[in-house]
Amino acid sequence: MSPLPALDGAASDRDRDDALVAVLDWLKADGYRFVTPTPWTHGFVRDRTAARSETVVRDVLGWCRPFEAGKMPGELFDLLSAAGVLDSGDQGLVSTVRVSTVNGRLHAHSAPTRSPDAVFLGPDSYRYARFLRQVLDASPHFERGLDIGVGAGVGALVLLGARPMAEVTGSDVNPQALRLSSLNARHAGLGLRTVLASGVPAGEDDYDLIIANPPFIAGDGGRTYRDGGDMHGAALALDWARAALDRLRPGGRFVLYTGAPIVEGGDIVRDTLGALARERGMDLSYDEIDPDIFSRTLRQEAYADVERIAAIGAVVTAP
Repeated sequence: MSPLPALDGAASDRDRDDALVAVLDWLKADGYRFVTPTPWTHGFVRDRTAARSETVVRDVLGWCRPFEAGKMPGELFDLLSAAGVLDSGDQGLVSTVRVSTVNGRLHAHSAPTRSPDAVFLGPDSYRYARFLRQVLDASPHFERGLDIGVGAGVGALVLLGARPMAEVTGSDVNPQALRLSSLNARHAGLGLRTVLASGVPAGEDDYDLIIANPPFIAGDGGRTYRDGGDMHGAALALDWARAALDRLRPGGRFVLYTGAPIVEGGDIVRDTLGALARERGMDLSYDEIDPDIFSRTLRQEAYADVERIAAIGAVVTAP
C-alpha cells in the first residue's frame, strides 16, 4: 500500500489537495487531537480493539484502524474519499494518511508503512518542535529560514508560527513531503515555500536560520526518513551540518536535532560539530535532550559497539 496514492493529473492534484486541506479544517473544527507514539506503542494499542463508532475519527486517522464506511461521519468520509486517501484492506477501509497534533497544529503525514517515500512524524518530531521553540524563545529574530528535510513540516511551521512574516523554505528529496508540508502550512494559514533538493538547496541566497532533524538510524535500507548512513547513522546529520554552516549569514544559526550514537562514552556528533564550528570561528551550544532513545536499535549489527543513542540539540552560531 502506498502512503499516498498516485495522482492522475493537474486538476485531480488540485482537487485532492483541496479535499485534504478540508479534512484538516474539518478535524480542527471538531476538536480532533492525536499524539503519535512510537511504532511499538502504536501497534500494541491499535491491535487491542477495533474501530468504534463513538471514537471512529481518532481510530481511523490516529490509530490507523480499519473501519466500515457507515461508521464515519458522512461529511468527513466524503472529504477523505475526495482526497484519495482511503484504501481497501483485508479488514475494511483504511486511511493511507494519518493526522497528528504537534505544537497545537494538525499535520497530515503517512500512515505506518515501510514505503520508501513515507512521510514520517513521531516522538522525535515532538522533541524537535520543543527544542526549536526553546531556541526561538531565547532569540526569535530571523528573516530567512530553511528547514532541511522538511518532512511533514513540523520544524518549518514552528518557525513560521514564531515569525509569520519571515521567508521560510522547506527542502526535501521526497515530493510527497513537499506536498504534505505545503498542505499542512496552508491549513495553518502560514506561507511555506518548498524546494525539491537533497540538503541545502544550491544556487540560492544564504540564510540567517537553518534547522534540521535528519534521519539517524544506521543500516535501515535507504529508507528516506530513517537511514542516516555511516558512522552509526550520524553521517547524514554531519553532512547536512557542513553544508549548512557554509550557507549561514553573519550572526546566523544552524539548529540541529538528531540522534547521537555514544561509543565508550564518546559522542561523535558533538566532537565533529565542535571541530566544524572551530574551523569556521563559530560558537557551539550542545545539549543532550534525552540520554536513551531507540534502544531496540542497539540489537542491529551496525550498533554492536554503541552503548546508547542520545537525542541531542545543537546550535552553531556564525560570528
